[in-house]
Amino acid sequence: MLIDGPKNSRATIILAHGAGAPMDTPYMNTIAAGLAADGLRVVRFEFAYMAKRRIDGIRRGPERIPTLLNRWLDVLDEIGETKTPLLIGGKSMGGRSAAMLAAETQHQPRISAVVCLGYPFHPPGKPEKTRLEPLQAAKRPTLIVQGDRDPFGTPEDVAGYGLADPVTISWIPDGDHSFVPRKRSGQTETGNLELAVRTVTDFVSGLAA
Repeated sequence: MLIDGPKNSRATIILAHGAGAPMDTPYMNTIAAGLAADGLRVVRFEFAYMAKRRIDGIRRGPERIPTLLNRWLDVLDEIGETKTPLLIGGKSMGGRSAAMLAAETQHQPRISAVVCLGYPFHPPGKPEKTRLEPLQAAKRPTLIVQGDRDPFGTPEDVAGYGLADPVTISWIPDGDHSFVPRKRSGQTETGNLELAVRTVTDFVSGLAA
């Protein structure tokens, strides 16, 4: 695990990585550092297939969903009870798996909210193959921070999905799946990542409002 931010934080957020990259990419490092600087405790972890890659360098695909969710449960057990709000989430697959866990009633009491950074609404180029179940069954506040050019789900794609009331989507201007904009847009990657961090910290502040 990687842990950033103060122990006596106003909230703890556990973040999982996406399907193809580990917990300490520049993207994940920047998000974690930004959230920690705003007083949040940020815990990052890796699923077993990614941890194995660190050892032998062999690229593997993610485990099946039940295995991913069991890893989430192990991490929650290791973190233990928190006196302040506990959020779970992550990038792409990490956020989707967190949303799936939170949608299961028996696990809700420990989870205050969910944060998805680039939700994979559907595979790129296959908008008919949606992955909406955890968002349609959401019972806890759920924030999705999404680039408006994300091939996994654009504003046009998402408009008709009929997501549950607790789900909020915040769009990052001209951002791709990692919030990177095109140069001609006038946006910057740094600015978009800072906007993503502010969006999450504002969301956390709103939980206590």
